[in-house]
Amino acid sequence: MFYSAILTIFADGNSARTTGLKHKIMEVAVWDTYVTKRDGKVMHFDIIVPADLKDENVIYNYGKEYLKTKGQEGQPLTSKESKYCHTEKIKLRWEADIREKGYYIHEMENCN
Repeated sequence: MFYSAILTIFADGNSARTTGLKHKIMEVAVWDTYVTKRDGKVMHFDIIVPADLKDENVIYNYGKEYLKTKGQEGQPLTSKESKYCHTEKIKLRWEADIREKGYYIHEMENCN
């Protein structure tokens, strides 16, 4: 579960402090993924999901949803193409997608 701290900015705009809930940082799992595109180039991207998500089929389906957005629907995405890499703390730029869709895609090579 992800908890945010409540930030209070004072009227002078110079001071801030956190109050309320303690801040617990969400851990995410990074799945290193390489998919061969129709033109033969290899797309390299990470599928980033909450660390407590263990169902590989769900994770691969997230990757397949992403492939549809890139015109690569139907390209194989299985345990051969995508493997768990590591766990890390969530980055702010990933949070909205993970909350909305359940995952974030970090594009690295040949994704356009």
